[in-house]
Amino acid sequence: MTSTDAAPETPRRGSFDSRKVFILAAIGSAVGLGNIWRFPYVAYENGGGSFLLPYLVALLTAGIPFLLFDYAVGHRNRGSAPLSFARLARPAESLGWWQVGICFMIGVYYAAVLAWALRYTIFATDQAWGEDPNAFFFEDFLQAGDVGVQADLVPGIIWPLVVIWLVVGGVLLLGVQRGIGNTAKVFIPVLVVAFLALVVQSLFLDGAAQGLQALFEPNWAALGDPLVWAAAYGQIFFSLSIGFGIMITYASYVGRRTDMTGSGLVVGLSNSGFELLAGIGVFAALGFMAEAQGAEVDAVVSDGVGLAFVAFPAIINEAPGGALLGVLFFGSLVIAGLTSLISVMEVVISAVRDKLESSRAVAATLVLVPAGLISLAFFSTTSGLYVLDIVDYFINRFGILLVAVVSMIVVAWVLRALPLLTRHLDQYGTPSVRGWWPVLIGGVAPVALVLVLGREFYVAVTTPYGDYPTWMLTVFGWLPVGILVALAVTISVAQFVRRAPALPPPPGSVEARTESEVESE
Repeated sequence: MTSTDAAPETPRRGSFDSRKVFILAAIGSAVGLGNIWRFPYVAYENGGGSFLLPYLVALLTAGIPFLLFDYAVGHRNRGSAPLSFARLARPAESLGWWQVGICFMIGVYYAAVLAWALRYTIFATDQAWGEDPNAFFFEDFLQAGDVGVQADLVPGIIWPLVVIWLVVGGVLLLGVQRGIGNTAKVFIPVLVVAFLALVVQSLFLDGAAQGLQALFEPNWAALGDPLVWAAAYGQIFFSLSIGFGIMITYASYVGRRTDMTGSGLVVGLSNSGFELLAGIGVFAALGFMAEAQGAEVDAVVSDGVGLAFVAFPAIINEAPGGALLGVLFFGSLVIAGLTSLISVMEVVISAVRDKLESSRAVAATLVLVPAGLISLAFFSTTSGLYVLDIVDYFINRFGILLVAVVSMIVVAWVLRALPLLTRHLDQYGTPSVRGWWPVLIGGVAPVALVLVLGREFYVAVTTPYGDYPTWMLTVFGWLPVGILVALAVTISVAQFVRRAPALPPPPGSVEARTESEVESE
């Protein structure tokens, strides 16, 4: 798409000035902290090399199809998530606000992890964590006390957290193209170069081959385990930024003649390519750590926080050129996290702008000031790690996945809007989605996610997560999940200040057909 194909920049909404910028922004949203620290561990735990098969199946049958679902809803209806759903059917607006609430909660705690990564980028220059990265992270840096809620502030977290929110606020105040678009144009190439440098350096470490063998050695028996397939579908949704309004919002910022199908394929495959690259770099480094300790790779593998802030600093301590390796790793975390956090908060700002018909400055202030204050109040304290862990677990499983299932079922079977969305994608998109896409969105993807959710719900009910007290799981887990649904319904009851109809379709568009023609098909 050329710059002339884009919707004109307007004071109310704004737009990306080209398809290329949109794709970079979408990739920036999809590529985040989870790609770097979650995918390698999930792949390793679920069959190694053989996990790539269910992962690929999940990408093609659920990930990319749902990405196109988000694109179709946002691109056709030209609005934030709530407004786009409302333009399909007024009662469906609550689905959009459900997604907005999820984004707000994710943004509040995601910024804290980003602040840790920012601080660790500085620590990496002189290995400030010392000889015991585990004790440094939990005791010296986070000052994590006993499990519970304490109000003691941690000064070392406050200032990087403030910096993160100021940077995000500055980008979002600049607007769609000047802020989000230009940031993506700079940050995504820098991220790719930095992570390629990290991977290359990791591959030359002693023991790298041992780490790669552990990651890619196939366990074919795992393919018969339903939990492995569930893990593959769960990973795809977590990593693609689908199901919680981001791609709906971004798609509303591109020209009406944009090839959304081709864009979706580029974004989906780019995200998975980066995940594979992350797996290679991380496990090459873990192989080095295992050889240095005279241990097996599985003895040094850890997930999430343990991998990023404990295992990798231990690797950096031993590796030649460790300071460079550390700056590349944690710098990549910061860049990937920033582009994702920007996209998460843009969902909320866009929804508020549409609902109140306000300026970007007003909406950004109404969203970012409370988000920043809540973030500081809960996640710069000595109990911040525990609260973050619980909120993240419940929101990812019973927020993102649940709203994804409900939205697919509502659009496909209640509103019966898939023929309309199919025609929209096919108007300017290639390849055609007619035939295969409605089947996947209306059947395969919802069934797969229901199975994933059923498993996660059973585990959450029968085995208290992380051995946390029941009251903490209720207050910071189940309660926020329920409140999001209630707030979504409540907010959707109020009418938009000025809910303009969707922009008219291009001349000759098949979408110009009458409703009776739609029903007859």
